[in-house]
Amino acid sequence: MNSFPRDMSSALQRLARQFPVLAITGPRQSGKTTLARQEFPGKPYVSLEDPIELSFAQADPRGFLQRFAQGAIFDEAQRWPELFSHLQGLVDTDRAPGRFVLTGSQQFGLMAGVTQSLAGRVGLARLLPLALSEITLASTGDLHTHLWRGAYPALWQTERTAMEANDWLGAYVSTYVERDVRQLLQVQNLSTFQRFVRLCAARTGTLLNLVSLATDTGISHSTARQWLSVLESSELLFLLPPYHRNFGKRLVKTPKLYFTDTGLAAWLIGIRDPALLALHPMRGELFETWVINEFRKFRLNQGLSADLYFWRDNNGLEADLVFETEAGLQCVEIKSSQTITPDLVRAGQRAARFVNEPAPAPWLIHGAPESYTREGVRCISWQRFADPQKVLPA
Repeated sequence: MNSFPRDMSSALQRLARQFPVLAITGPRQSGKTTLARQEFPGKPYVSLEDPIELSFAQADPRGFLQRFAQGAIFDEAQRWPELFSHLQGLVDTDRAPGRFVLTGSQQFGLMAGVTQSLAGRVGLARLLPLALSEITLASTGDLHTHLWRGAYPALWQTERTAMEANDWLGAYVSTYVERDVRQLLQVQNLSTFQRFVRLCAARTGTLLNLVSLATDTGISHSTARQWLSVLESSELLFLLPPYHRNFGKRLVKTPKLYFTDTGLAAWLIGIRDPALLALHPMRGELFETWVINEFRKFRLNQGLSADLYFWRDNNGLEADLVFETEAGLQCVEIKSSQTITPDLVRAGQRAARFVNEPAPAPWLIHGAPESYTREGVRCISWQRFADPQKVLPA
């Protein structure tokens, strides 16, 4: 099976020169193990999902770790919570940089151990599924194929048929969402949890409404909040916060909900091939979800925090995405249309009207192949994300 060169490589090497421990988190099947082994090929590799290794570690921690005095890659490190306190003692004795590499899919378990025992000793990296710049090394594909297939590496290893891709996504939901996440939550009623996850997918790209989500699922508000929190910690979805500065208008303070992968969201909604997605009423929300995730991947792959927001006020003025730059607040409008019309350009202009201080020209990211500046709006094709350095400032 082929592997992909990942944009995070240089950030990992930078962190490994500074910290004795490196921790790579992210959703299941995003490529964490492959990346760790690619970047640190000389280190012994241990999977703590291997029952023999885990049993050895639990029964004789000292003997287990003596094998790795020069360091190692510990995959699924949260499976052995005591590891973090043991590593604390080891790296306090020898703080050689880049000594240990930890990976973990379940962010609660890994991050709890890191923050309690390894604070100040660990460099943190979050690896999401493939960015367009990484996928294009294997296949370009059209817009609807990218939205429908998503970005998990396994789906781009070979030219999979629609049926094979749907099989993989179905297995992912059954194995990691309905088994691992449901067990973590100790949910007894599988059908109710399935309904909740599908309703979340159907709300990607919209303002979070916990009351509606709970009512439609048939669960309490507090249960919906708990389930959502665990889906978020597992990197299956995320909440985009509203921009925090007050420009003198009544702001919408509710976050927006997005899935981390459009392919997974599309499968949960019931979209089984790209031709159907092209005509689906949620095409716009899925495109917006994809664009927001490309921005997240670009920043996280550089080892930076995401620091992305949206803007909306009660007068209907909104920007799908805003982020701070040296030139001022960058406002972004996102439209899936494959034709740039005057209405789209006006939408791009409106996206920046709430800013009352110097700011760069607003961006309109769209589904057409052309990129140019029109009437003060920088119109950017989705295809430009194949080379994000030309589009997105750090």
